[in-house]
Amino acid sequence: MTADRAHHSAAGAQESVGELVQRASQQLSQLVRDEMRLAQLEMTAKGKRFGKGGGLFGGAGLMGVITLQALVATAIAALSLAMDVWAAGLIVTGVLAVITALMAMLGKQQINKATPATPGQAIDGVKADIAEIKEKAHR
Repeated sequence: MTADRAHHSAAGAQESVGELVQRASQQLSQLVRDEMRLAQLEMTAKGKRFGKGGGLFGGAGLMGVITLQALVATAIAALSLAMDVWAAGLIVTGVLAVITALMAMLGKQQINKATPATPGQAIDGVKADIAEIKEKAHR
């Protein structure tokens, strides 16, 4: 064994358990900080993608509305070949009003089914669990 190796082995043996634990703790802390930075960078990148995706969905929604307006104009124009333009417009408007009313009623029904906005089954389950625990504690 060379003198350098002997010195290194002796230095390693001289490190106390406390020093080893302290060094491991520092390394673990550094590892956690590095992982947190990596997670933050990853979430920032994903957030930017979500933002871009949301903007594109919004643009698609706007284009969908414009497309429906063009379709309505087309329907009016097609009906106007068989009747006056004002009558064609009135018929298409009436059909759209009926569709709007139906959608509003269905939406209201869904909202009524969703209220109150509390997890009723979960709350009932927790209450039952608490009652059972109390009952067993009193025995």
